Amino acid sequence: MLHRIRLAMQDENFGKLGGHVEVDETFIGGKARNMHLDVKQRRITGTGGRDKTAVMGILERGGYVRAQVVPSRKKSVLQAEVKKHVETGAALYSDALLSYDGLAQDYAHQVIDHAEKYVDGKVHTNGLENFWSLLKRGIAGTYVSVEPFHLFRYLDEQVFRYNNRATKDNPLNDADRFDMAVRKIFGKRLTFASLTGKTADATCF
Repeated sequence: MLHRIRLAMQDENFGKLGGHVEVDETFIGGKARNMHLDVKQRRITGTGGRDKTAVMGILERGGYVRAQVVPSRKKSVLQAEVKKHVETGAALYSDALLSYDGLAQDYAHQVIDHAEKYVDGKVHTNGLENFWSLLKRGIAGTYVSVEPFHLFRYLDEQVFRYNNRATKDNPLNDADRFDMAVRKIFGKRLTFASLTGKTADATCF
Protein backbone atom coordinates (compact mmCIF):
# COMPACT_ATOMS: atom_id res chain seq x y z
CA MET A 1 0.00 0.00 0.00
CA LEU A 2 2.79 2.44 0.87
CA HIS A 3 4.45 1.83 -2.49
CA ARG A 4 1.13 2.58 -4.19
CA ILE A 5 1.00 5.86 -2.30
CA ARG A 6 4.57 6.61 -3.41
CA LEU A 7 3.54 5.93 -7.00
CA ALA A 8 0.87 8.61 -6.59
CA MET A 9 3.55 10.99 -5.32
CA GLN A 10 5.68 10.46 -8.43
CA ASP A 11 6.97 13.60 -10.15
CA GLU A 12 4.75 14.42 -13.10
CA ASN A 13 7.55 16.37 -14.81
CA PHE A 14 7.11 20.11 -14.62
CA GLY A 15 9.33 20.70 -17.65
CA LYS A 16 13.02 21.48 -17.67
CA LEU A 17 14.66 23.25 -14.76
CA GLY A 18 16.30 26.63 -15.33
CA GLY A 19 17.85 29.65 -13.69
CA HIS A 20 20.44 28.54 -11.13
CA VAL A 21 20.66 24.74 -11.01
CA GLU A 22 22.72 22.42 -8.80
CA VAL A 23 23.68 18.88 -9.79
CA ASP A 24 25.18 16.29 -7.46
CA GLU A 25 25.19 12.60 -6.77
CA THR A 26 25.38 10.38 -3.72
CA PHE A 27 25.38 6.73 -2.73
CA ILE A 28 22.64 5.02 -0.74
CA GLY A 29 23.46 1.87 1.19
CA GLY A 30 23.91 0.32 4.61
CA LYS A 31 26.49 1.54 7.08
CA ALA A 32 29.01 -1.19 7.82
CA ARG A 33 29.27 -0.23 11.49
CA ASN A 34 25.55 -0.99 11.95
CA MET A 35 25.72 -4.49 10.44
CA HIS A 36 26.28 -7.85 12.06
CA LEU A 37 29.61 -9.37 11.04
CA ASP A 38 28.08 -12.05 8.79
CA VAL A 39 25.94 -9.44 6.99
CA LYS A 40 28.92 -7.10 6.61
CA GLN A 41 31.05 -9.85 5.06
CA ARG A 42 28.27 -10.68 2.61
CA ARG A 43 27.25 -7.15 1.60
CA ILE A 44 30.40 -4.99 1.91
CA THR A 45 32.98 -6.19 -0.58
CA GLY A 46 34.75 -2.93 -1.35
CA THR A 47 35.22 0.71 -0.36
CA GLY A 48 33.59 3.99 -1.36
CA GLY A 49 30.43 3.57 -3.42
CA ARG A 50 30.92 -0.10 -4.18
CA ASP A 51 27.95 -2.24 -3.10
CA LYS A 52 25.82 0.90 -2.83
CA THR A 53 23.28 2.46 -5.19
CA ALA A 54 24.15 5.66 -7.05
CA VAL A 55 21.56 8.44 -6.99
CA MET A 56 21.67 11.72 -8.94
CA GLY A 57 19.92 14.92 -7.94
CA ILE A 58 19.15 18.09 -9.88
CA LEU A 59 17.88 21.14 -7.97
CA GLU A 60 16.58 24.45 -9.26
CA ARG A 61 17.29 27.00 -6.56
CA GLY A 62 13.99 28.30 -5.26
CA GLY A 63 12.15 25.67 -7.30
CA TYR A 64 11.88 21.92 -7.77
CA VAL A 65 14.26 19.05 -7.16
CA ARG A 66 14.50 15.80 -9.09
CA ALA A 67 16.28 12.68 -7.93
CA GLN A 68 16.67 9.30 -9.54
CA VAL A 69 18.69 6.11 -9.38
CA VAL A 70 21.45 6.01 -11.99
CA PRO A 71 23.50 3.00 -13.11
CA SER A 72 26.82 4.77 -12.50
CA ARG A 73 28.56 8.12 -12.20
CA LYS A 74 30.05 7.86 -15.67
CA LYS A 75 30.18 10.98 -17.84
CA SER A 76 27.75 9.64 -20.42
CA VAL A 77 25.15 8.83 -17.74
CA LEU A 78 25.29 12.05 -15.71
CA GLN A 79 25.53 14.43 -18.64
CA ALA A 80 22.60 12.77 -20.38
CA GLU A 81 20.46 13.39 -17.28
CA VAL A 82 21.57 17.02 -17.07
CA LYS A 83 20.65 17.64 -20.71
CA LYS A 84 17.33 15.87 -20.22
CA HIS A 85 16.26 17.94 -17.22
CA VAL A 86 18.05 21.32 -17.44
CA GLU A 87 17.42 24.12 -19.92
CA THR A 88 20.31 24.99 -22.21
CA GLY A 89 22.06 28.14 -21.03
CA ALA A 90 21.13 27.74 -17.35
CA ALA A 91 23.68 28.51 -14.63
CA LEU A 92 24.88 25.07 -13.58
CA TYR A 93 26.81 24.29 -10.39
CA SER A 94 28.53 20.99 -9.63
CA ASP A 95 31.41 19.57 -7.64
CA ALA A 96 34.74 18.72 -9.27
CA LEU A 97 33.74 15.24 -10.46
CA LEU A 98 35.33 14.79 -13.89
CA SER A 99 32.09 13.36 -15.29
CA TYR A 100 30.76 16.93 -15.49
CA ASP A 101 33.60 18.15 -17.72
CA GLY A 102 32.34 19.51 -21.04
CA LEU A 103 28.99 20.86 -19.83
CA ALA A 104 30.29 24.42 -20.25
CA GLN A 105 29.50 24.08 -23.95
CA ASP A 106 25.76 24.16 -23.21
CA TYR A 107 25.55 25.74 -19.74
CA ALA A 108 27.14 28.46 -17.63
CA HIS A 109 28.90 25.70 -15.71
CA GLN A 110 30.89 26.51 -12.57
CA VAL A 111 32.64 24.01 -10.30
CA ILE A 112 33.26 23.97 -6.55
CA ASP A 113 36.16 21.75 -5.46
CA HIS A 114 35.20 20.27 -2.10
CA ALA A 115 38.85 19.45 -1.40
CA GLU A 116 39.41 23.22 -1.07
CA LYS A 117 36.08 24.71 0.05
CA TYR A 118 32.33 24.17 -0.03
CA VAL A 119 31.08 27.64 -0.95
CA ASP A 120 32.43 30.32 -3.28
CA GLY A 121 29.73 32.96 -3.56
CA LYS A 122 26.91 31.44 -5.62
CA VAL A 123 29.04 28.44 -6.55
CA HIS A 124 28.05 25.55 -4.28
CA THR A 125 25.85 22.46 -4.11
CA ASN A 126 24.58 23.03 -0.57
CA GLY A 127 20.93 22.86 -1.65
CA LEU A 128 21.37 19.29 -2.80
CA GLU A 129 23.56 18.44 0.19
CA ASN A 130 20.59 19.47 2.34
CA PHE A 131 18.26 17.30 0.26
CA TRP A 132 20.60 14.29 0.60
CA SER A 133 20.68 14.84 4.36
CA LEU A 134 16.87 14.81 4.56
CA LEU A 135 16.68 11.72 2.34
CA LYS A 136 19.26 9.72 4.28
CA ARG A 137 17.85 10.67 7.67
CA GLY A 138 14.42 9.61 6.47
CA ILE A 139 15.68 6.25 5.25
CA ALA A 140 17.88 5.53 8.28
CA GLY A 141 15.47 6.89 10.88
CA THR A 142 12.14 5.69 9.48
CA TYR A 143 12.76 2.75 7.16
CA VAL A 144 16.16 1.63 8.54
CA SER A 145 16.95 -0.26 5.34
CA VAL A 146 15.49 -0.27 1.83
CA GLU A 147 16.04 -2.66 -1.04
CA PRO A 148 17.86 -1.12 -4.04
CA PHE A 149 15.04 -2.48 -6.26
CA HIS A 150 12.55 -0.19 -4.47
CA LEU A 151 14.83 2.80 -3.84
CA PHE A 152 13.37 4.87 -6.68
CA ARG A 153 10.00 4.89 -4.91
CA TYR A 154 11.51 6.27 -1.70
CA LEU A 155 13.14 8.96 -3.84
CA ASP A 156 9.71 9.81 -5.28
CA GLU A 157 8.36 10.20 -1.75
CA GLN A 158 11.17 12.51 -0.62
CA VAL A 159 11.01 14.55 -3.83
CA PHE A 160 7.27 15.04 -3.28
CA ARG A 161 7.87 16.21 0.29
CA TYR A 162 10.58 18.64 -0.82
CA ASN A 163 8.75 20.04 -3.84
CA ASN A 164 5.63 20.64 -1.73
CA ARG A 165 7.34 22.03 1.34
CA ALA A 166 5.97 25.09 3.07
CA THR A 167 7.54 28.35 1.94
CA LYS A 168 6.86 32.03 2.56
CA ASP A 169 5.11 32.30 -0.80
CA ASN A 170 3.39 28.92 -0.58
CA PRO A 171 2.43 28.06 3.05
CA LEU A 172 1.37 24.43 2.55
CA ASN A 173 0.50 22.21 5.50
CA ASP A 174 0.08 18.44 5.93
CA ALA A 175 -3.59 18.58 4.96
CA ASP A 176 -2.69 20.36 1.71
CA ARG A 177 -0.05 17.75 0.89
CA PHE A 178 -2.48 14.92 1.69
CA ASP A 179 -5.04 16.46 -0.66
CA MET A 180 -2.43 16.81 -3.42
CA ALA A 181 -1.33 13.19 -3.07
CA VAL A 182 -4.91 11.86 -3.13
CA ARG A 183 -5.70 13.85 -6.27
CA LYS A 184 -2.76 12.18 -8.03
CA ILE A 185 -3.87 8.58 -7.48
CA PHE A 186 -6.44 8.50 -10.29
CA GLY A 187 -5.44 6.46 -13.32
CA LYS A 188 -2.49 4.82 -11.56
CA ARG A 189 -2.28 1.16 -10.64
CA LEU A 190 0.58 -0.83 -9.14
CA THR A 191 0.07 -4.60 -9.16
CA PHE A 192 1.66 -6.98 -6.68
CA ALA A 193 3.40 -8.80 -9.54
CA SER A 194 5.09 -5.64 -10.78
CA LEU A 195 5.89 -4.54 -7.22
CA THR A 196 7.77 -7.79 -6.59
CA GLY A 197 9.56 -7.73 -9.95
CA LYS A 198 7.60 -10.54 -11.60
CA THR A 199 6.69 -8.26 -14.51
CA ALA A 200 8.97 -5.88 -16.38
CA ASP A 201 6.81 -2.79 -16.07
CA ALA A 202 6.42 -1.54 -12.50
CA THR A 203 3.78 1.02 -13.34
CA CYS A 204 0.48 0.10 -14.97
CA PHE A 205 -1.96 2.73 -16.22
